[in-house]
Amino acid sequence: MNIGIYARVSTDKQETANQLDQLREFAARQGWTILVEYIDVVTGSGKKVRPKFEKMMLDASQKRFDLLLFWSMDRLSREGAQRTLTYLTNLDTWGVAWRSFTEPYFDSCGPFKDVVISVAATLAKQERLRISERTLAGLARAKREGKSLGRPEVRVDVVRVRKMQREGLGLRPIAAKLGCSVNTLQRALHAQ
Repeated sequence: MNIGIYARVSTDKQETANQLDQLREFAARQGWTILVEYIDVVTGSGKKVRPKFEKMMLDASQKRFDLLLFWSMDRLSREGAQRTLTYLTNLDTWGVAWRSFTEPYFDSCGPFKDVVISVAATLAKQERLRISERTLAGLARAKREGKSLGRPEVRVDVVRVRKMQREGLGLRPIAAKLGCSVNTLQRALHAQ
């Protein structure tokens, strides 16, 4: 079986060597051929960019390997149950098996594949519900505190817009001059 290995560390002070050594040894014991290794070092705060993960998912979608082996589920994804389930489902759809080295129950080749996917799907659903509940609670609190919700209202001087149109300007240049979108202009003009 041809496999891909994915390893990730969270800081540049950590090493992937421990993960890789164990994954390589395990693959050798299984008689698997490692075609490619994807290694990400994710540092800093904000949006986490994982170029090797993206490349791995692209290669998986093109069926460049038969199985993806990773050290543990949190090395594959820390994006919550919903995103992780999406990744695993994509791999499954593309015909690429997956396996967690330290968590043998996370194995799409094993007898409990459907159970694992069902549990992950249930966790993802619960996560979506919790996010929705927190969002609604936050919106209700903001309303109680008198905060304005949504985008700020953009007021358009329709008389000025009509004057600019008579001078030969189109909606795009007018929108640029007024600092608003063409759609906002169109809505204001239609409301008149």
